[in-house]
Amino acid sequence: MGIGDVLRSSAAWRVLKNRWPTAELHLVFLSKHAGYPTENLIREHHLLNSATFITIREKSPEKRRAKRISILNLVKKIQEISRQIQPELIIDFESSGLRTSLLTLLSGHACKAKTVGIGQFPGRNFFYNYSAPCVTDYIKSNGLTIPIDYTHRDFVALAALGLERLNTAIELNVSTEGQQYYEALQPRLPQDRPIMGLNIGCGTPDAMIRRPNLSDLAQVIGLLVQKYPHTILLTGADFEKSVNEEFIIAYKQRWGNTTHILNLAGETSLSGLTGLIKACSVFISSDSGPYHMSVAQRKPTIAWFTYKETTAFHDHPWCRHLIQPNADQFLIAFNELIA
Repeated sequence: MGIGDVLRSSAAWRVLKNRWPTAELHLVFLSKHAGYPTENLIREHHLLNSATFITIREKSPEKRRAKRISILNLVKKIQEISRQIQPELIIDFESSGLRTSLLTLLSGHACKAKTVGIGQFPGRNFFYNYSAPCVTDYIKSNGLTIPIDYTHRDFVALAALGLERLNTAIELNVSTEGQQYYEALQPRLPQDRPIMGLNIGCGTPDAMIRRPNLSDLAQVIGLLVQKYPHTILLTGADFEKSVNEEFIIAYKQRWGNTTHILNLAGETSLSGLTGLIKACSVFISSDSGPYHMSVAQRKPTIAWFTYKETTAFHDHPWCRHLIQPNADQFLIAFNELIA
């Protein structure tokens, strides 16, 4: 339920809308996390008519021992949604397992809809009216390498409909809340220099490994600002204010002046963050949700990776991926983007 994990599917939504411009798209997502912040952002997505998130575990879903909701209850919920929406086509994007296959089959019966899925193993294709080849065959037929860019994953199922990615990018519009934040932010920003967004992020324990070394980051960003003066907007959740302050201290120790740095962590929801990204000339981020949001908004983006993770790369002209970069590598990437 990370931002990038769900937002990656927007490329497939775009291809579906290009093929059937008047079609309604309704997302149903099985989640282990109740009330995850990603939900509200995706519900507002301009390509979707609705998004429903069904938690598949009771009480504390993040705990491994949390009790699973019975398949019978899931079937009832999915069939109820299907009867309300009355879809003509149901696509199961999950490549493995039988749970979503069964839910897709029964939902199709509930509203007399055609179904699409992936024949990942013998017999799974019998759950669907239209079945795509397994992931391995998809990778071979498209000349891809393992592991594949995770945006490609949804296109395995779409192969059953003859739909291809053709390098379609993920996408995200500035929300109403984002536009309001953008307008409120303008009086706080100097008008004599461009704006750089900087998301250090990775504040949860499982993501710490993806956070850049703050001293290295301060060194590189400082050298960049010496050559190309920018106002720096530090983003993040409220609990990431402290790491932003640590960065400011490291920056001040190396470069002195920090009046051009604003710590805006905690000021926006994910929806509001779309407006902050809009205000930037360039957005720099660790491998975290705001990185994917920036790419989806087609903002010139530099992603700072602490290790090679090709599944999270976005190969588009407005994005650069750097792995533990030095200042020279960073400046080259920056110059390529602003050119």
